[in-house]
Amino acid sequence: MTAIERDIMMATRPVVILAHALGVLATIHAARRLADTKVRGAFLVAPPDVELHPEAPPEAAPFSPIPRDPLPFPSMLVASTNDPYCSVDHAAEFASCWGSDFHQAGEAGHFNIESGHGPRPEGLLMFTRLMQRLKG
Repeated sequence: MTAIERDIMMATRPVVILAHALGVLATIHAARRLADTKVRGAFLVAPPDVELHPEAPPEAAPFSPIPRDPLPFPSMLVASTNDPYCSVDHAAEFASCWGSDFHQAGEAGHFNIESGHGPRPEGLLMFTRLMQRLKG
């Protein structure tokens, strides 16, 4: 979280955060301190539910509890209907609490190499939609 904050403060241009898995939770935890900074938006993919997932590793403990406060910048959360680390219902709840646009990406697992994902044109399309919203 400290690295995210430091890098944003050092940026010389506006920032759009792209985060996956624990990176989503790091962004959410840092969000309060990112209000009124260079952050213009966040693209959040596959947040893990470290509060309710029975196999959450001990390394995930600092990310619990997951903040439910609205984000101080526009965001989009993308979730799979069969992510083994977070149910789509909990992902939708996170999106609602955070004020994020929510996109269900179907049965895509955890959006990683193990679930068969590499470059994803659909993801680029969703990111483009967020970027268009930020311009408007």
